[in-house]
Amino acid sequence: MRARTFEILYRSDVLNPLTLTVVEQSPVRKGGTGADALQETIELAVACESMGYERFWVAEHHNIGGIASTSPEILIGQIGAATSRIRVGSGGVMLPHYSAFKVAENFRMLETLFPGRVDLGLGRAPGGDQRTMLAMSYPSSPIDVRAYPEQIEDLIGFLGDSLPADHPFSALRAGPPTEGAPEVWLLGSGVDSARLAAARGLPFSFAHFFGNAAQGPSIVELYRREFRPSPTLAEPLTHIAVQVLCAESAEEADWHAASLKIGRIQMARGEERSGIVSPAEAADHVFTPEEEHFLANSGMRATTGSPDEVSDELRQIAELYGTDLLGIVTICYDFKARLRSYELIAEKLIQ
Repeated sequence: MRARTFEILYRSDVLNPLTLTVVEQSPVRKGGTGADALQETIELAVACESMGYERFWVAEHHNIGGIASTSPEILIGQIGAATSRIRVGSGGVMLPHYSAFKVAENFRMLETLFPGRVDLGLGRAPGGDQRTMLAMSYPSSPIDVRAYPEQIEDLIGFLGDSLPADHPFSALRAGPPTEGAPEVWLLGSGVDSARLAAARGLPFSFAHFFGNAAQGPSIVELYRREFRPSPTLAEPLTHIAVQVLCAESAEEADWHAASLKIGRIQMARGEERSGIVSPAEAADHVFTPEEEHFLANSGMRATTGSPDEVSDELRQIAELYGTDLLGIVTICYDFKARLRSYELIAEKLIQ
């Protein structure tokens, strides 16, 4: 989309410069391999650290052929070892799949290896389809998603050795022993996640790109209104994840972004296992009326264009939400184009 005029619902005077996060999904191109995608993720992290990005978060997805990021904990360890300053973390771990105790141990291990640099982003989406969700817990039954708030409480207790004395696991200590703890973020795109983050006194990352952007500012404002201070956070803290593709010109950006449109259609049909198609293949695709309707109504949001267009729109989004923390999701076929997109954004928005 080109730069638009937003209704400003919440104003802030802290918008220059912006603090940027890379939200990485390790996309697999058609004809490429998972090994290619993961190596490019590590290369991207090293490059973005030198560009001044503050954080590098990796996603969790399952049974999606076009995405290689299935195990954030392992990938975070590789990225942390290849970098020295940038914060590394999950965007996010889908907690209902797992034991809170085991997640706490995984991230205490990472915090021990990379002290003061680890973020633990949490979500409750399945990260795949329903059958995949069943496979994640088989032969046991999936954890009831209604237990998610309790899981968060337990996880925070395990991370900080602070479970109540009457908790059945209060005598347990998640290892390894470490002085610090990862910074816990709650991720979401709806009211329930915002309210949960507010009630627990956690920072909240809103997925602006994920289909609920029209309600986004009101959801974030609800989080701020209902926020209750916690031992780790005195005031509400918000982070907005945006899908972006920036190139030297708007025409070049549109050329690379065409692959993403095909990917959305393929994913909706369960046909994404071949990976992200090239811009040339995307250009040859003739969209049916049904596909055009799907793309127009899917709710997915992307900011594409030249450096000036993209930076202007990102500043408007930051002002709309009243934050200086943005997460940048960039998916395209060509890794060099993806890397260049992050470079152009950094040149405009990081000082």
